[in-house]
Amino acid sequence: MIDGKTASEIFDSIRQHVTSGILPAGETLPPVRELALQLNVNRNTVAAAYKRLVTSGLAQSQGRNGTVIKAPSAPAALEGGDPHTPLIDLSGGNPDPARLPHLNRYFAKLKSGHHLYGDAPVSPELKHWAARWMQDAIPDAGEIDITSGATDAIERLLSAHLLPGDSVAVEDPCFLSSINMLRYAGLRASPVSVGSEGMQPEMLEDTLRKGARAVIITPRAHNPTGCSLSVARAVALREILARYPQVLVIVDDHFALLSSSAWYPVIAAETLRWAVVRSMSKTLGPDLRLAIVASDPATSARLRLRLNSGSQWVSHLLQDLVHACLSDEDYQQTLAQTRLFYASQQQKLASALQHDGHPLSPGDGLNFWLPLETPSQTLAFRLAKAGWLVREGEAFGVRTPAYGLRITLSTLSDSDINTLATDIHQALKR
Repeated sequence: MIDGKTASEIFDSIRQHVTSGILPAGETLPPVRELALQLNVNRNTVAAAYKRLVTSGLAQSQGRNGTVIKAPSAPAALEGGDPHTPLIDLSGGNPDPARLPHLNRYFAKLKSGHHLYGDAPVSPELKHWAARWMQDAIPDAGEIDITSGATDAIERLLSAHLLPGDSVAVEDPCFLSSINMLRYAGLRASPVSVGSEGMQPEMLEDTLRKGARAVIITPRAHNPTGCSLSVARAVALREILARYPQVLVIVDDHFALLSSSAWYPVIAAETLRWAVVRSMSKTLGPDLRLAIVASDPATSARLRLRLNSGSQWVSHLLQDLVHACLSDEDYQQTLAQTRLFYASQQQKLASALQHDGHPLSPGDGLNFWLPLETPSQTLAFRLAKAGWLVREGEAFGVRTPAYGLRITLSTLSDSDINTLATDIHQALKR
């Protein structure tokens, strides 16, 4: 049934049998020695084909139990709420629309004329603004690039340095888009537990020791837990990363302009390849999804190969609109008020829950994380009966479910928060 003389031919043959259903999920492939004899090829040829099947996600190696065809991945959980729900939707992770900039006042500031292929991919005005803003966030002189959001930046950075099958150290629980992106890129997500102060240092070191080639760190407003790095935790992580200078370090500071937490650097001076990514999607809204990337010159050069101005540059209209917002002094004042508002939302729900006997610390960001010891479905159902749609936490787990609820607070009034806290208390009592 399986044929071929080269590793590629054997891989293609098995792939075709999987696609056609001849090899169903759970089917164990012939042992390497047996298939090599059957095809009259070297065992290393079959082993190479099997390794490619594993790295491509078509099969799973089970050690002495052989190589097994994997079942198709379940539909990925995606960010965003449910526009059709009759419930109060606290599941989406979105900013408050009323606190986004009113774009009409900025359109008149846009430059006239068109940008053409071959033009500089980054708007000079935005690049100048970003370089000043990023200056204190980077360990050394760097370059500025623009991507279509943080996930786009991280995917391009990883693909520029890594190969399918490589391990990437990520926080656990992890941002949904990061989990999906790594899966589709054929990279292995290696979970590092997150506590109230961020990534656990011992687990990060263990993951790096086992060969992780990149690490993604959220320094503030971690999604879903809302935790931010403490100064002590940042120092500990930086000391660990200094011992692994070849590892690509990506800092995903997605909530930078709105965070109420201090910035603590984690990139070590010894780190050779690094990038700090700051997105505008929470600050200016998903429609102005754009990320500013500051990275070392070599990493920037690789990134630019995937952002060439012939096909994949970010629209200059979008860049100019973002710059018009960010450089407006009136909007900067509004931004300061928005920052205080989101921090107060966290504090209000934490205080209300503490009043009801649930001592939880406020986080940072748009979402409040309610940790649980058991699966979240029952509690989510009870809250739905009370009129609330929340995000069940299991999907945020990297390899094992994350028990908890993620609750987006951005649009709630004080009265809503108090009612929500009461309903959570009642749901937990049952």
